[in-house]
Amino acid sequence: MRYHKPASFAQAIDIASTSEGITRFLAGGTDVLVQLRADIVSPDDLIDIKHISGVREITKRADGGYDIGIAVSGAEMSEDDVLMADWPGLVEAMDLIGSTQVQGRATLVGNLCNASPAADSVPAMIAAGVTLTVEGPTGAREVAVEDIPTGPGKTALEKGEMITKVHVPARGENAGDAYLRFIPRTEMDIAVVGCGVNLRLEGDTITEARVALGAVAPVAALVPEAAKALIGTTLDEAALAALAKAAQEACNPIDDKRGTIAFRTDVAGVLAQRAAKIAYARAKGETK
Repeated sequence: MRYHKPASFAQAIDIASTSEGITRFLAGGTDVLVQLRADIVSPDDLIDIKHISGVREITKRADGGYDIGIAVSGAEMSEDDVLMADWPGLVEAMDLIGSTQVQGRATLVGNLCNASPAADSVPAMIAAGVTLTVEGPTGAREVAVEDIPTGPGKTALEKGEMITKVHVPARGENAGDAYLRFIPRTEMDIAVVGCGVNLRLEGDTITEARVALGAVAPVAALVPEAAKALIGTTLDEAALAALAKAAQEACNPIDDKRGTIAFRTDVAGVLAQRAAKIAYARAKGETK
């Protein structure tokens, strides 16, 4: 295995694009190092991107949104009070990943590119409308988070491409987000079902919404019908029932020892309702 420590994204892309074997990028290492030790993957080129300028920074843009460096850890996100105030659901989703020690290393991009259907940060990012800058040998493009995973352990990134920045939209007024998951244990487990909800209000009426589910299909996904169930409502009982139904109909889960298809489908509806209530309360300023 060849270890590389590039000083720029251009150098990292050049190494990845010219490699003739398996390549892996190293930021936090909470996935790739575990896979390496377990002989799940043996990269020919391990590209350590932690030393590239800006990868550990969270920057608030002039438009009120955020640019998050690809090596920013979950712990660093939780310690950013401004980001937490604007996007508590996104930060809380990242904060659910692993132990305190893992939190000091795990990153949004690593969690995304590991491409687990049960990744906690991914539904929250999708619900928030997060986009990414992807750079490669042929240039740069902006990609929605939901377009990156293509299946368990697989992404849409081409050879030599890498994510170089995470872009979180401006929060704006009268808006809130939330992420919830169900796990068999009280902590340090992966989601059996995960749900992210992001919405905006005019008065008491929901005018914008995004709902995303995780762990109930081969990839985490946006659920447009669930958002439609919310828009134009005041989150009354009829809207909550329609939301649950839309979330359940979007499910395509598996049976395994952690949960049956029927159980996962039912829980998806319950979590969607609970997350929507939290996001709604946050949009009204009733809770943080």
